[in-house]
Amino acid sequence: MPTIHSIGLDDARRVIAAGEAEAGRQGQPMNIAVVDAGGNLVAHIRQDGAWLGSVDIAINKAFTARAFDVPTGDLAENAQPGQQFYGIQESNHGRVMAFAGGIPLTDDGEVVGAVGVSGGTGEQDQAVATAAAGAL
Repeated sequence: MPTIHSIGLDDARRVIAAGEAEAGRQGQPMNIAVVDAGGNLVAHIRQDGAWLGSVDIAINKAFTARAFDVPTGDLAENAQPGQQFYGIQESNHGRVMAFAGGIPLTDDGEVVGAVGVSGGTGEQDQAVATAAAGAL
């Protein structure tokens, strides 16, 4: 049976730190969450001034990126009316977030978790998530 690799707390902290740095460069406080290979929360931070309502959104963006192994922005394109995944946000007890800011985390091509970011515009969330994912 193959070994399943998953992100641990030290890696999650490194991912979050990179996201925090990018959010600081943007001047936009963010919520940043990291889940493991099973979609379970490993770590989350809410920067001072970040929206309280974005806590669950960041966590659920990370869950969504891992559950479907695609960036949430890509999922969003296919979740519009008339597209193949229209209504997907109603699945998984409403946990699916179909907008930018969630990215799977990979190690040697294997998905080991995901990062989710919320607190700014879609472009800001995506930029922070991209910077965060790059730290792994």
